Amino acid sequence: MTYTYFDVETIPDQSEGALERAKESIKVPANYKNPDTIAAYIEENAQEAWEKTALDGWKGHVASISVHDRKFIIRHVNEEREFLKKFFHHLECKGSITLVGHNIIGFDVPFLTKRALVLGVKLPLDYIWPRNLKPWDTRVFDTMLQMGNGKDFISLDNLAKNLGIKGKGNTTGAQVHYMWQNGLHDEIAEYCADDVRIVREVHERFLACGW
Repeated sequence: MTYTYFDVETIPDQSEGALERAKESIKVPANYKNPDTIAAYIEENAQEAWEKTALDGWKGHVASISVHDRKFIIRHVNEEREFLKKFFHHLECKGSITLVGHNIIGFDVPFLTKRALVLGVKLPLDYIWPRNLKPWDTRVFDTMLQMGNGKDFISLDNLAKNLGIKGKGNTTGAQVHYMWQNGLHDEIAEYCADDVRIVREVHERFLACGW
């Protein structure tokens, strides 16, 4: 069986007017009646609402994808469409594969699928890039779901540390969009690649124990 280990780093909506659109998603408490109080609440929560778009494939953008044998680095969001095409082509060249990652059923696969739809990028065939994934789908191996039947969340870092595997450094996924704003594209790619290293070591432990 051929395994393809991968991870995705994402950033908030970078398109014009993104912050103003994020404000429209803010739900103001029902007891707020004064227009000035409502406006102040929206302004106070606007940044957080915008940052959350990094988790929404319809609005956020891909900053980097790392596969165990290649790093895909995007340096401007306008490159995103060609970037996805190159990533999918890379998977197609591998043929029949099992995708391996952490929380890829809940996040990575659907995020990239939505980005492809938004950008008009043709998806690989279903046996390479599956649609409508379920926790028990054998076309993927999601290291987050293996112990909890899809009910328990554990971060990749905590899972690795519990298994005695070297985890992440001081950088977290929440910092990626700040790194992007500072032009640290290579550093984002290295962070992403290290996640893939951890995923691979975790998966190999599962296999060694009979999974």
